[in-house]
Amino acid sequence: MANDLLNILDEGAYSLVIRNAGVTRTFKSRGVRDLHTILTDSPSLLQGAEVADKIIGLGAAMLMIHGGVARVSTHTVSRPALEAFSRYGIPVSYESVTAGIINRRGDGPCPVETLCSGVGSPAACYELITNFLAQ
Repeated sequence: MANDLLNILDEGAYSLVIRNAGVTRTFKSRGVRDLHTILTDSPSLLQGAEVADKIIGLGAAMLMIHGGVARVSTHTVSRPALEAFSRYGIPVSYESVTAGIINRRGDGPCPVETLCSGVGSPAACYELITNFLAQ
């Protein structure tokens, strides 16, 4: 099941694929914007869903956990994200683990991963990300 979602992700050049109750939806925004929008506007879409995402950092992981996803597949996951999924009992299939996600300029850490670092609650991360995206 995980491989077919990653295949859809790659073949369609999507950033996010969600399958829930037999329905597959695809998204193309970068970063955590799609996940945040789904949590804000259609939270039931994530509840019990299988999700495929190209790269998952701590911010995306916390949004997925907050949304109640059942299983996750990715090409690359950060160590902090993997630890968060493990803490909440969410299985993750991945190809590689990285110490942390790098920002788009390639010159430092991802601001959303940094924002969520040390924050134990997925709900608290959701609020921090909400404020970050509003700026």
